[in-house]
Amino acid sequence: MRQTKTIFKLIILLCCTLVSCHTSKKTSYLQNVLDKSVYEKTITPGIKFHPNDVLSIIVSSRKSEMSTPFNLSSESNSTLGYVVDTEGNIDFPVLGKIKVAGLSRVELGEELKKKLIREELIPDPLINIEILNFQVSVLGEVAAPGTFTVSGDRITILQALGKAGDLTIYGKRDNVLVQREENDMIVFHRVDLRYSTLIYSPAFYLQQNDVVYVESTNARAAQSRINENRSISLWFSLVSILTSIYMLVKI
Repeated sequence: MRQTKTIFKLIILLCCTLVSCHTSKKTSYLQNVLDKSVYEKTITPGIKFHPNDVLSIIVSSRKSEMSTPFNLSSESNSTLGYVVDTEGNIDFPVLGKIKVAGLSRVELGEELKKKLIREELIPDPLINIEILNFQVSVLGEVAAPGTFTVSGDRITILQALGKAGDLTIYGKRDNVLVQREENDMIVFHRVDLRYSTLIYSPAFYLQQNDVVYVESTNARAAQSRINENRSISLWFSLVSILTSIYMLVKI
């Protein structure tokens, strides 16, 4: 009888281990990354300015009185930012209309610096540019869906999901959808969070106004099911059968 109990316990332990491994493979991120793995860093495309972006542009110089006319004040603009119009321009003090759509922070900074020096307005300008309305939205099977403001100009999809409290147990890790606006078009990317190839996806680094959508598994759609798939149900059925056999043997 003692031997029978030992065998039964081992079978139960084996079943639980198999179920745990199966669930882990469906829910773990970056599963194939080994300890001390090294991957070539992907080249970040960088954020390009689009119409309706709101830019903070601060000009400084060793002589502060020279840069003052080029910096917005709360009296001149309540948002303290330049709104990119539908044609991709901003109206910059003294310099007038400047095309910014399609430029990065670095590119626009260099363009403004050249103009200020060429026009002999500031001999040593320093330009600091930020996007004030850089936001991404995370929807679907996450703990706290919503729209989040990003500081700086870079955020990965994993960081965005972290802001949303991570995926719930019912979220599909292998088929996350990213909606992006590109050149007056809506482009969709799908990514698999489970493997390291994620870092090479064009959607790994998010852009302003990206929408990340996490789909539900079949388990969420079918609330009456105990498990996410038939294989897990099969293991629980096996445990139930073994329990019945044990009770019969014990009797």
